[in-house]
Amino acid sequence: RRSRRRKSVAIAYECGQGDGAEQGTSEPQRPRWEPRDWRQQLERIREMRRSRDAPVDEMGVEKCYDSSAPPQVMRYQVLLSLMLSSQTKDQVTSAAMLRLRQHGLTVDSVLQMDDATLGQIIYPVGFWRNKVKYIKQTTAILKQKYGGDIPRTVEELVQLPGVGPKMAHLAMTIAWDSVSGI
Repeated sequence: RRSRRRKSVAIAYECGQGDGAEQGTSEPQRPRWEPRDWRQQLERIREMRRSRDAPVDEMGVEKCYDSSAPPQVMRYQVLLSLMLSSQTKDQVTSAAMLRLRQHGLTVDSVLQMDDATLGQIIYPVGFWRNKVKYIKQTTAILKQKYGGDIPRTVEELVQLPGVGPKMAHLAMTIAWDSVSGI
C-alpha cells in the first residue's frame, strides 16, 4: 500500500505580520498567559519562607541522618528517612529516625532486627506496616547487590521497594550531592 504525501498548508498570521521571513523577523510574539496575581503570590511565598522556620527546615530529611556516621551509613540513613517521610509529618519522621539511630541504624542492624521490633520503633509513621516490609526488602537488596550502600542512579533507586521518583531524586541530591531532577 502506498502512502500519499500531503500538500503543504500555508500558515497565515493575524495582524498582517506576514510570514516573518519576508520581513526579516522571527516568529510573531503572542502575549503569554499568566495566572492571575502569580507575581504577588510568589512574593508572599518568598516573604513567608524568609525566616526558614517551617518544620521541614528543622526536621526535614536533610536533618534526620547522623552526619558523623561513615558516608555509606549516612546515605543509607538518608534513604530510610525518605522512605519513612512519605505520607508522614516531618516531626513524626524525625522522631522515628532518632529512635532508629538509637538502635544503631545500619544495614546490618536493620537486617538483624525482627519486623515487630522495627514496627514498634517506626510507629506512628504513616503506613508503618508497609514501610516495615519495604525497609526490610530494600535493606536486603542493598546488602546483596550494592554492598550495603545505596545505588548511584535514579533508575536503580526507583527499582527498590517503596522508593519512587521523588524519593530517588531527593536521595541523589542529599546522599550523593548530585542534582538529578526535582
